[in-house]
Amino acid sequence: MVLALDPAKILPQDCCAGILIGRVWLPGEGPAVVLVRDDGVFDITRAAATVAGLLNQPDPAAIAAAAPRDRPIGAVADIIANSDAGARDGDRPWFLAPVDLQAVKACGVTFVRSLLERVVEEQARGDPARAAAMRASLRAEIGGDLANVKPGSPAAERLKAALQQRGLWSQYLEVGIGPDAEIFTKCQPLASVGLGADIGINPRSVWSNPEPEIVLAINAAGAIVGATLGNDVNLRDFEGRSALLLGKAKDNNGSSALGPFLRLFDGSFSLDDVRRAEVALEVRGTDGYVLNGNSEMGMIGRDPAELAAQAIGPMHQYPDGFVLFLGTMFAPVEDRDVPGQGFTHKPGDMVTISSPKLGALVNRVGHSDQIPPWEFGALALMHNLAGRGLL
Repeated sequence: MVLALDPAKILPQDCCAGILIGRVWLPGEGPAVVLVRDDGVFDITRAAATVAGLLNQPDPAAIAAAAPRDRPIGAVADIIANSDAGARDGDRPWFLAPVDLQAVKACGVTFVRSLLERVVEEQARGDPARAAAMRASLRAEIGGDLANVKPGSPAAERLKAALQQRGLWSQYLEVGIGPDAEIFTKCQPLASVGLGADIGINPRSVWSNPEPEIVLAINAAGAIVGATLGNDVNLRDFEGRSALLLGKAKDNNGSSALGPFLRLFDGSFSLDDVRRAEVALEVRGTDGYVLNGNSEMGMIGRDPAELAAQAIGPMHQYPDGFVLFLGTMFAPVEDRDVPGQGFTHKPGDMVTISSPKLGALVNRVGHSDQIPPWEFGALALMHNLAGRGLL
């Protein structure tokens, strides 16, 4: 399936009114930090050799806006069109994930709906055939109680005690309404794929799904400086079998997608825009299957700033900064094929995650052992930049 990489949909609705930072692969050279503007895409690597370095400056938005535009790479539409991994001209530039040396972290069960689905996975032991019955039982027991409970509050503690007495407490409920958020490492720096790339699922998984999320960009000082879109691809059967399989369920070749661009905070875009954002998901299969869903960030259980504060501080530092997936409320439960089996990905699925001020991230699903392997890591980046005289 050819990816629908329409610039009018990939770019934010206000187009380039904000400061859009990206990364582009330049054939014959390597990765470049770029500024995306109406009049083209400009290589600003000489002003900021890495996105991590740019975001750790006192005012990254000002540096990006003032960077020389003497190295145009091409038209935005042309580079977007060439970013489809299945139809790419390797002699022309294409977009990469818009972050590089930052750690890639993720929050789990930050929305009530996805919280209940994690409990379903646990109770069903990763068996999708048992999920429907468990889902109905849990919603009847606790669905209404959770909707208005603030995590870590006295009311949450009382609910926890009541659920324990009823034998319904879960490790997912602990991080969903307890004082400590679930924050885990999604993948290694530079392992995330970008716009148009293939995303990966383990071929042994029979229950997998996309997790459309907003992703914060946070510098080494803990300041939130921008945001992008992300797909925290998940294997529900692996995680449901055991929480100790979280790494295998979450971290596979191509299982972290970020993009299309990183939008820095400025007068046109702020953390309040993230708090008010709506995130849409569309999955289109080669079999004609279509799935649509929407998430509202206003329904998140913990404020994005609180999640960021729990990730960095006296207990944990990130000298290169980090990005933080904020969690998803979207957990597809509709049957795709067999009644009672729910939704799972199939190779060839086209996944589009979009939000008005962040644009659209489009990827194609494949098996992690069949899509292009990850080969360009931190050591390769350092050698490359040094060889180009950029360090």
